Parts: sequence; C-alpha cells; structure tokens
Amino acid sequence: QLVESGGGLVQPGGSLRLSCAASGFTFSQYSMRWYRQVPQKARELVAHITMRGRLTTYADSVKGRFTISRDDGKNTLFLQMNELKPNDTGVYYCNVPTLDYWGQGTQVIVSS
Repeated sequence: QLVESGGGLVQPGGSLRLSCAASGFTFSQYSMRWYRQVPQKARELVAHITMRGRLTTYADSVKGRFTISRDDGKNTLFLQMNELKPNDTGVYYCNVPTLDYWGQGTQVIVSS
C-alpha cells in the first residue's frame, strides 16, 4: 500500500513537501517514482530514485527545483518541491515501477 500526503494550495514561488508512506512490501529493496497528472493529459514521470538513494533522475521541467529522497527506516518516500509554478499543478502519485503499485494521489495546486 502507498499513501501520499502533503499536497495543498500554494502560491507561485512557494514550497511543498510530499510524503508517500509504504507498507506491505520491502520498501528498501525497490526503486521508487513520483508521477503527476493533470486532466486530459498523460501521467508524467517527475522523479525517480533507486535503492538506497544511489541515483536520482528528474524530468527536465523540475530539475533544480524538486528533490526526491527516501527514508528506508521509515518506509517513506519524499518529494521536496521548491519554486513552484502554476504548471506544477496536478495530482501527484508515488509508484513502485517494478510492482506497478500506485497510491491514491495527493492534489497540488499552485495559484495566486
């Protein structure tokens, strides 16, 4: 099970930190991802982190602003989002790519 939290309404330029609490599998043994989706558009891969956080990759649109991280002791995935823009608005999902597990999503709205 994956449960996201931390979304909300924020002004442009602001920050949010998303969390994804994992259970039911050995979290530390899997790479993890954050995706986002806006209505009528395909789900977009935002960030990826490998086991133990050895490697992280980001969509070009969020590089330098977002940071993906993980706490294997707490079975939790994070996404720190800074310098938020209106185009970052969407529902953010965490994902275990090799298991095809998805959370229910958390809504982020960037608007003044």
